[in-house]
Amino acid sequence: MEEKIQSFVDLEVWQVAREVRKQIYDITSKLPDSEKYNLFQQMRRAAISVTSNIAEGYGRYHYQENMQFLRMARGSIYELLDHLITCNDQKYITQEDFNQLRNEIITNIKLIDGLIRYLRKTRVGE
Repeated sequence: MEEKIQSFVDLEVWQVAREVRKQIYDITSKLPDSEKYNLFQQMRRAAISVTSNIAEGYGRYHYQENMQFLRMARGSIYELLDHLITCNDQKYITQEDFNQLRNEIITNIKLIDGLIRYLRKTRVGE
C-alpha cells in the first residue's frame, strides 16, 4: 500500500534536498575565511532555495505554480553543483566528498525532473 503524502516533508525530493543542504552547511563551515562572503553565503543560499522552493511549490493550489517553483529549485541545485565544482577546483574539499555530494545532487536533479514530469502528466491541482 502506498503511503499518502501529507506534507512537503513526505516528498522524497525534499528529503534528498534536505540532506544535501545539511552537507552543504558542513562543507561551508570548513571554507577558508576568504570565502566567508563569497562561496559560503552563495552555497548556503542556493541550498536553502532548493528546499524552500520545493516546499512553497507544494503549498500552491495549481500544478503550474508548483512546477514553476520546482523549476526554480532545479536552477538552484544546478547553481549549487557549480559552486561545489569551484570548491573542488580550489581544493577546499576532498575528491571523495566532492564525488559523494555531486552524486546526491544529481539524484536530487533527477527527482525534481521526475516530479515535474509527473505534475505535467497528471496536472495535479488543475
